[in-house]
Amino acid sequence: MLSKDKLKNIKLVVFDLDGTLLNDEGAIGTGSFELIRELKKKDVRFSIATQRVPSSVWNYAETLNLVEPLVLLNGALIQNYPEKQIFYQSFLPSKIVKKCIDYADKFLLKVALCHADAIYYSEYNQAIPDLLSNYGSVYNEVETYDNLVDETFEIIFVSEQKDAIKYVNHRLNFPYRFGLETSYFKSGSQHGFYFLEVRKSGSSKGTGLLKLIKNMNVKIKETAVIGDWYNDRTMFETGAMKIAVDNAVPEIKNMADYVTSKTNNEDAVAEFLEMLLRAKKV
Repeated sequence: MLSKDKLKNIKLVVFDLDGTLLNDEGAIGTGSFELIRELKKKDVRFSIATQRVPSSVWNYAETLNLVEPLVLLNGALIQNYPEKQIFYQSFLPSKIVKKCIDYADKFLLKVALCHADAIYYSEYNQAIPDLLSNYGSVYNEVETYDNLVDETFEIIFVSEQKDAIKYVNHRLNFPYRFGLETSYFKSGSQHGFYFLEVRKSGSSKGTGLLKLIKNMNVKIKETAVIGDWYNDRTMFETGAMKIAVDNAVPEIKNMADYVTSKTNNEDAVAEFLEMLLRAKKV
């Protein structure tokens, strides 16, 4: 159980979206919605840290009336709503994007490019929207990637070929490439598929969180993060209070200060927010 003293000091709560704040239908639980409104009266502030592109996040920001900057595209973009002011952005170098497309062609890997407005995929990669369904983003099919290499925040490879994905991951890391950050993992929802995410170094939910709290003048010990997935790991490596929902992957549960008894489909976030509100009332 989390101590009331530590809970009383929390000034900022940062949610992951898919699998955490949202249920499998993409809805926010009624309990969470009401508790966020009550906690705002106690001067608690709220933000989001997500894999999603901005266009698929704005409706949630509007629904919750979030006025703080949001950590988007796994930390490659920090932007607020509704002004859409950019506080930080980090594009991949175009030569790296081209190299990744070449790797995908050479090893027959599915590949998609993440931009601010959508995740783009080509005709050969038509399975991408289904394979990346847990990313909860907007998807656009294009004939070619040629006009998209200059403003790519993140590249996603998907394949059933584990060895090929691991080889590409190896080639995109030191000593072959500098200034990149990769995340390799097996899909939890798509049986037999492996994922590789590629971003510019310094872009992760964890680094995005640190930039966010600096902008907001909040200390990391005054921050709580809630997540479920591998890309939440970097947030859980900070000094923030770490909350994992019951449906989280084991790695995230093991790092958590508290694991809810409920899943995202049971409004797990509300379980933590109730604890936070009780502490604030003392």
